[in-house]
Amino acid sequence: MTTITFIHPDNRSETVEAEDGATVMLAALTHGVDGIVAECGGNAVCATCHVYVDDAWTSKLEPVSDDEDALLDGTAAERRPNSRLSCQIKVQPALAGLVVRIPDRQS
Repeated sequence: MTTITFIHPDNRSETVEAEDGATVMLAALTHGVDGIVAECGGNAVCATCHVYVDDAWTSKLEPVSDDEDALLDGTAAERRPNSRLSCQIKVQPALAGLVVRIPDRQS
């Protein structure tokens, strides 16, 4: 299990234990984290699982794919350099302590 902390728009934090091999999106849904809508169920077609990855973690993630990059251009909240789709972030032990911020809106 890997610990992930979600920071809500009101700065409230929520820490969950995620299964290695799952996605950050699935961890949020499994634990009932508000703000991750995930309309497409993690199929990378909707961008409603958009998060801002804490700067300390961005270099530890796999690069953004072309498909993810295109979807990030259509997010409801502002796209930032640290924007990612949480359905595209695979949980792994190297990400223990990962911090992501949930935007103020997803759709």
